[in-house]
Amino acid sequence: MNKDIVELQEDVSKSELYSPDLAPVSSEKRTWSKWHLAAIWVGMAVCIPTYLLASYMIKTGLNWYEALIIIGVANLIITVPMVLNGHAGVKYGIPFPVIGRAVFGIKGVHIASVTRGIIACGWFGVQTWIGGLAIYAIFNAVTGTEGELGLSIGKFVGFAIFWCINIYFIWKGTESIKWLEAYSAPILIIMGLALIGWGYTQANGFSIVLQQSEQLEKPAASILQENNGYYLQLNALKDREGVSKANEFKVFWNTGESDWKQIPDGKLTLSSFGVSGEKLLTEEGTLKVQYRNTVTENTVYSSVVSAKLQSLETTSTGSKLWGYLLWLTAMVGFWATMSISIADITRYAKTQKDQVAGQFIGLPGTMMLYSFVGIFVTCAAVINFDGVLIADDAPWDPVSLIANFENPVVVVIAQIFLLIATLSTNIAANVIAPANAFSNVFPRKISFRVGGLITGIIGIVIAPWWLLNEISGFLIFVSGLLGPVLGVLIVDYYVIRKKNLELPELYKENGSYSYGRWGVNPAAMISLSVGVFLALIGYWVPELSFLYSLSWFTGFLISSLLYYLLMRKK
Repeated sequence: MNKDIVELQEDVSKSELYSPDLAPVSSEKRTWSKWHLAAIWVGMAVCIPTYLLASYMIKTGLNWYEALIIIGVANLIITVPMVLNGHAGVKYGIPFPVIGRAVFGIKGVHIASVTRGIIACGWFGVQTWIGGLAIYAIFNAVTGTEGELGLSIGKFVGFAIFWCINIYFIWKGTESIKWLEAYSAPILIIMGLALIGWGYTQANGFSIVLQQSEQLEKPAASILQENNGYYLQLNALKDREGVSKANEFKVFWNTGESDWKQIPDGKLTLSSFGVSGEKLLTEEGTLKVQYRNTVTENTVYSSVVSAKLQSLETTSTGSKLWGYLLWLTAMVGFWATMSISIADITRYAKTQKDQVAGQFIGLPGTMMLYSFVGIFVTCAAVINFDGVLIADDAPWDPVSLIANFENPVVVVIAQIFLLIATLSTNIAANVIAPANAFSNVFPRKISFRVGGLITGIIGIVIAPWWLLNEISGFLIFVSGLLGPVLGVLIVDYYVIRKKNLELPELYKENGSYSYGRWGVNPAAMISLSVGVFLALIGYWVPELSFLYSLSWFTGFLISSLLYYLLMRKK
C-alpha cells in the first residue's frame, strides 16, 4: 500500500454528505500517472482562449517576447499553488468540495465551491460556443456556403451539436475523460507545430515573421495632439517589402465623411478634412477610418475602426511596468479556477510525485508553446494573406485564420482539430469541478452526471455568444473572487492542519467539521469576505483601482494572512 495515501477505514455511506461520486478514490482505482496528468494539462491548455491571450497583449502595445515572458511567469506562479492544493487530492482521494468542508464547514463550502462552479459554467458556455463555430465552419466548407457575420441560426445549430457531444463525455464519466485527454494531447501538439511550419515556409523564415509583431502593436488609426493641433496617424499594415497593403483611406465622423484619399507618408491634420480638429473630437460619436486596396484584382476593404486620442502616458516606463502587472494578474486568473479545484483531478493520481511532475510538465510549457503558436501564426498571416490590411483584421484566433484558406479540405481538417482541442479543454477544465460542486450541495440527489448536465444548462443560460468578447475583463474579476478562496485553502491545509485531515469526519453531518448548527467556519467566511471585498472594491472606487488590477494577488494575500490570524486565536 502506498504510504502517501490515506484510505477511508470507517463506513460513512449512510451519511447525507456521502455519495459514490464524492467518496475517496481507493489506491487500486488510482490509474492516472504523471503522463496522464501532463496530457490532461496539454488538453486543457491547448485551446482558443490560450491562442488569444498573447494576441490581446500585443494589441495593447506589448511586443511578442514580452507577452510570452508574462505568460510563462504567470503560469509558473499559478502552478506552485496548483501543486500545493493538489496534495490533499492525492493523499485522501477526495475532490475540492469535500476538502473544503474542513476549511469552510459542511454548509459554508457551498459558497466557495458553487461560485467556482458557476464561473466554470461560464467558461463551459464560451468553449462550447467556440466549438459550435467550428462545426458551422465545417458545414460551410463542405457545402460551399458563405458564412454569415454576426449571430445566425447555423451558428446556434453548431452550438447545440457540440453541446450534445460534451454531454456525451460527461455521461460516460471520468475514465472517458482520461481517454480523451491521453489521445488528444499529441494531436494538439502536432497541430501547433504544423501551424508554425506553415508560417515559416510561407514567409521564408522565423525572423521576418516575428518582425511583423511590431506592426500589430500599433493601432490602425490614432489621433495625436501636438503643438495645439490634432493629427491623424494612419497605420495600415505593410508587406514583406515594406509597401503598404492599403493604398487609400476614408474618414467618417458624426455629421459626414471624406472622399477616398491616397495614404500619405506622414500624419494628417484633422482640419484638412474641412472640419476643425476640436469639433471632430467633441462631436457625439467617434472618428472612424476605413482602408482599401484598389491595386488588387478585386478591391479589398478593411473594417471600419475608431481613431482614438493617444495618451502619451502609455509610453512611460512606470506605465508600462504597471501594464505588465495587470497582464500578469489576468494570466494568473486564467487558471485561478483550476488552482482551487485541482484535487478533483489529482485524486486519481497514483503518487505525489506523479501529480507534481505531471503538472509542471504539462502546464507552463504548453501555455508558452501554444501562446507562441498564436503569436507566430498571426504574424505570418500579416504578410501571407493579401486581404489583411490592418491589425484589427489580422486573424487573431484560429477560426478567423482558417477562414482565410480557400481549400475546403484544409478548412475541414483544421476545424476538426479545433473541435478536439476545445472538447478536451471543456471537459477537463469546465465540467469536472462544477459537476462535483453541484453534487456536493445534495450528494444523495445530484450525481456527477446530473451535476455535469446542470453545468451544461447554465452554460447555455449565460449566453456565451456575448460573454466571449469580455474575456480579459472577466479574468481580472474572476481573479478577485477566487484568489481569496485559494489563500484560505492553502493556509488551512499546510499551516493550520499540517496536511492532516480526519477523513471520516468530512462525511459526518455532526462531525469535527460541522462547525455548529450553521455548518460554517466563521474565520474562513470572514477571511473570504474581506479578501473578496478588498480585491474587488477598486472596480467601483477609482482611488483603489490598484487593488482590483492586482485582484488575485490582493485577495490571496489578504485572505491568507487574515485566516491565519483568526485561526491562531482559536
